[in-house]
Amino acid sequence: MARHVLIIANDPPYGTERSWNAVRLAGSLARRPDAEVRVFLLGDAVGCAVRGQEVPEGHYRLDRMLAAAARHGAVTGCCGTCVDARGLTGAQLVEGARRSTLDELTDWTLWADRVITF
Repeated sequence: MARHVLIIANDPPYGTERSWNAVRLAGSLARRPDAEVRVFLLGDAVGCAVRGQEVPEGHYRLDRMLAAAARHGAVTGCCGTCVDARGLTGAQLVEGARRSTLDELTDWTLWADRVITF
């Protein structure tokens, strides 16, 4: 029986390590055959899902990490209101991440056996 895990991130992609830790955990869980993982990005965390991030050499790339988690079955939703507030579009989001809603976050929260926030 699969465990259902929802990870909610709120912090910006860079400047703190909270979102990095959220995405690392999502990727690790997604590789487990007994886990179904969903990630919801709120506030500045929607920046984690912007494709083509340019960061210093050797620095982690959250867009690539989210895409890798998606290849292992993780689903990523980005708060649509938060995406709009930052002038982003759905086309800018990495494959495996999509625009979402508070209603979907509510549904995912009820679906989850565990909810982890960062």
